[in-house]
Amino acid sequence: MPTSFTVVPVEAQGEERGPAERDGQRQEEEEEEDERDRGSGDGIARESSPFINNAEMDRENMYEGKNMALFEEEMDSNPMVSSLLNKLANYTNLTQGVVEHEADEDSKRKEVKVPRMGTFIGVYLPCLQNILGVILFLRLTWIVGTAGVLESFIIVFMCCACTMLTAISMSAIATNGVVPAGGSYYMISRSLGPEFGGAVGLCFYLGTTFAGAMYILGTIEILLTYISPSAAIFKAEEVGDETEAMLNNMRVYGTCIITLMAIVVFVGVKYVNKLALVFLACVILSIIAIYAGVIKTAFDPPDFPICLLGNRTLSKRTFDVCAKFTESNNETKTTTLWRLFCDSPFLNATCDDYFSLNNVTEIQGIPGIMSGVLTDNLWSSYSEKGSIVEKKDQPSVAGSEETKMSGLPYVFTDIMTYFTMLVGIYFPSVTGIMAGSNRSGDLKDAQKSIPTGTILAISTTSFIYLSCIVLFGACIEGVILRDKFGEAVNGNLVVGTLAWPSPWVIVIGSFFSTCGAGLQSLTGAPRLLQAIARDGIVPFIQVFGHGKANGEPTWALLLTAGICEIGILIASLDSVAPILSMFFLMCYMFVNLACAVQTLLRTPNWRPRFKYYHWTLSFLGMSLCLALMFICSWYYALIAMLIAGCIYKYIEYRGAEKEWGDGIRGLSLNAARYALLRVEDGPPHTKNWRPQLLVLLNLDSEQLVKHPRLLSFTSQLKAGKGLTIVGSVLQGIFLDKCTETQKAEENVKSLMGVEKTKGFCQIVVSPNFRDGISYLIQSAGLGGMKHNTVLMAWPQSWKQTENRFSWKNFVDTVRETTAAQQALLVAKNIDLFPTNQERFTEGNIDVWWIVHDGGMLMLLPFLLRQHKVWRKCKMRIFTVAQMDDNSIQMKKDLQMFLYHLRLNAEVEVVEMFENDISAFTYEKTLMMEQRSQMLKQMQLSKNEREREAQLIHDRNTASHSAPVVKASVAAAVPEKVQMTWTKEKFVAEKHKTKDSNVSGFKDIFNMKPNQSNVRRMHTAVKLNGVVLNKSQHAQLVLLNMPGPPKNRKGDENYMEFLEVLTEGLDRVLLVRGSGREVITIYS
Repeated sequence: MPTSFTVVPVEAQGEERGPAERDGQRQEEEEEEDERDRGSGDGIARESSPFINNAEMDRENMYEGKNMALFEEEMDSNPMVSSLLNKLANYTNLTQGVVEHEADEDSKRKEVKVPRMGTFIGVYLPCLQNILGVILFLRLTWIVGTAGVLESFIIVFMCCACTMLTAISMSAIATNGVVPAGGSYYMISRSLGPEFGGAVGLCFYLGTTFAGAMYILGTIEILLTYISPSAAIFKAEEVGDETEAMLNNMRVYGTCIITLMAIVVFVGVKYVNKLALVFLACVILSIIAIYAGVIKTAFDPPDFPICLLGNRTLSKRTFDVCAKFTESNNETKTTTLWRLFCDSPFLNATCDDYFSLNNVTEIQGIPGIMSGVLTDNLWSSYSEKGSIVEKKDQPSVAGSEETKMSGLPYVFTDIMTYFTMLVGIYFPSVTGIMAGSNRSGDLKDAQKSIPTGTILAISTTSFIYLSCIVLFGACIEGVILRDKFGEAVNGNLVVGTLAWPSPWVIVIGSFFSTCGAGLQSLTGAPRLLQAIARDGIVPFIQVFGHGKANGEPTWALLLTAGICEIGILIASLDSVAPILSMFFLMCYMFVNLACAVQTLLRTPNWRPRFKYYHWTLSFLGMSLCLALMFICSWYYALIAMLIAGCIYKYIEYRGAEKEWGDGIRGLSLNAARYALLRVEDGPPHTKNWRPQLLVLLNLDSEQLVKHPRLLSFTSQLKAGKGLTIVGSVLQGIFLDKCTETQKAEENVKSLMGVEKTKGFCQIVVSPNFRDGISYLIQSAGLGGMKHNTVLMAWPQSWKQTENRFSWKNFVDTVRETTAAQQALLVAKNIDLFPTNQERFTEGNIDVWWIVHDGGMLMLLPFLLRQHKVWRKCKMRIFTVAQMDDNSIQMKKDLQMFLYHLRLNAEVEVVEMFENDISAFTYEKTLMMEQRSQMLKQMQLSKNEREREAQLIHDRNTASHSAPVVKASVAAAVPEKVQMTWTKEKFVAEKHKTKDSNVSGFKDIFNMKPNQSNVRRMHTAVKLNGVVLNKSQHAQLVLLNMPGPPKNRKGDENYMEFLEVLTEGLDRVLLVRGSGREVITIYS
């Protein structure tokens, strides 16, 4: 079979080609693809690019201005910052990208009109009311008397330190983004995941609900014990039945009050807050009355006598005169007290043994602050249940132990007391710190209000508690302090006996305080349940996510009232308090854990506006919470942890099932596999996004890295967090390049160690350098552990003719990162970037935010400033205002947006008004196009010369081989050649090429520049002038990088535009976003 050769010099098609021919062929094929693309649309879906085809007149009419012509094709997907700032600053009207990534959480949250409250009413008052609740008025004096001043001080200080440390952690989390409704639950679940959030959130909800029950029980205790004992429905028929009757009264009255409070809360939050002002005014008056009473005891102590039999305290509820008998008209008469201890009112009656042996004495219950009673009350006095309250230093003669004491008017202790039990009873009094954060959805500015209001409330109440402990111990007799219900002072509230001007001030104040705290709990708890239900992580409570049209959680309120009723049916305040302590302590422990984990992980989204936190404080708070849980009650602590653990496992089971292997190694491998599969489930949430880098390095002939500073910059940007893949391409065939590949990998890994770049190295061998880069971009990484950002150096030598493909590889890389939806960072003048050993003591990192492409420009300076090289640099953000923009409003909107992002930066809006295109711009565009045309002509003539030589060679080969080949073959070959290529045709074609080359070079000097290129050059020149004016001395300039042209014939012009845009700047980082949001205002 004869071999046929078809030689076509113009299109150069054939099997055998030299390198130049292959390159020329590839270029021509790409140009043909461009022609097809222009006919059928761009091959890449919505590729962001700054150039515009003349045919697209409709879009061009939208962007007639010359100032931003370089970015005009990006306007659809990446709008101008000036047109977007108002939406960015107002987080209720978020940008499209933010909406997409917050859709999972916000799709069900409709924007509703609700009352917006400030720090004082929204946070400070609810916290103050919840903290200054039941315990201050009903139990604090008893705790001081039982534990002594020193141990009580330790109890209160531990609890207040625990809540203060938790408040610091909570403030950091609350200021790390916009906190919607849900408060503490939202903070924990978004910091530690839905499993922890759901478990702790439900436990905290139960704790808050039972707290409402506790406050209601305290309200009823004040009402029936101190205000109106006659209002009791159930009366004690026999001695010893008082406790049971009291519990039944609490159940009846509690049910009525919970119904009334639920109706008030149902009517609206606004009314609860209006009532809160009244309630808190009563509380403040009560506290002022206590301090006033303390001052008054210094010169005029109140008259509250206590009756003692020996050293035993007597209850004055059943007698009036503190004596065995009285003398009147020389006649001795026995008293009511005598009749209580003796079998008849006569002097010869048989009396109780202890009554007969000891005298009845009367002492002052409130000796005053100057009396020195503090020294007697310093130490603890714990007792068993049913023991008599005794005065330590009072003389006493012991009677017969067999005497029955029930029914005698002694003051008995109702429960056994010890240090850890008192901690459990006291701790609920400091648990109101979440009252403000639970209602975060109703606050004007939760980031500001929650830290300020909560810390101020804790500071205020801590001072009140600690000072009251000392003052109670210094003013009140120890036996009265240990008298829980004030039986020794005629059934008065013990704190009330100290107050001035009247005990009723305290009684009424404490009544309203407990009412207010109950209302606040019933307001916060349903909102917490509603937030958990709306997240949909626990299916059986989703119905409680619904509410009224204005967002009020109606169904959640009903459930809360029902659970409160369970607490009221228990009816014992001292039994409910330790259970609350467990749930609250667990919640506080996880708030501290969340803050510590976020701080140690240093995630990019962790940027709290509240700066006064540290992971050691959070860890200390977490340890203190755990210790207090087991101090209060180890078995309650274990039960609470078991409940939380069951909820956690249930939520985790619904999310994904774990699969464990055999042995340690199998466990490790399966854990890694499970983690990779979990990561691959979908793209990361915006707040978890961090740049996972693919660093493209160039190697020299010795396989050494050309730009080591690129790795220095990588380590400064990453700080050891996230994924880093360092890649490079060797040109050739892998079988021939094995040794060089190993050497290159060793060199790169060695440099990574020197530069402290933590990551993986990947060397690819490819016949073509450009294809090798494409392989890396497509396939680097494993599963979900893939890069999302490409970092590379600017090709400095792109203008050199011998390196003509360096710019083409660069532009193709830009296109491929866009197609792969990856971000691109291009470091220009990389050799001027700092090493890891350098330190900038001053200077600025300037961000020029021209178009919004996902927020990369905002995030990168924040990440760089985490590294010690850039730490002292200040961040400045510039944006460009057009003719029709309100630059003052733009600046306000940008400042508001940065405030929500928790970024500290100086903001400046630069005005760029349209003006005529300068002669310099026109001339520069003309020179650029002439140079581009000349290069094409030179390349074309070079290709023609190579083809001519190839044709002569083919002709000679054919003529020499003709005699040797068989006749049929010899006849066929010349015949085919003669048919395709004759001498006359060859000469004519040669002259034709020469003529076209000469005419082509003549046309270069007569050409006029393309108008769209002039406009783009105008943008580059003008923007460069503005950037130079403001940022010439900046340590680093970050710029939006325009996209490459769709028409690939303009690639070299694109490089020229970028060169002009960055001319005169030392260190430039060109940033091109991936098309998704990478920064969020949410927590």
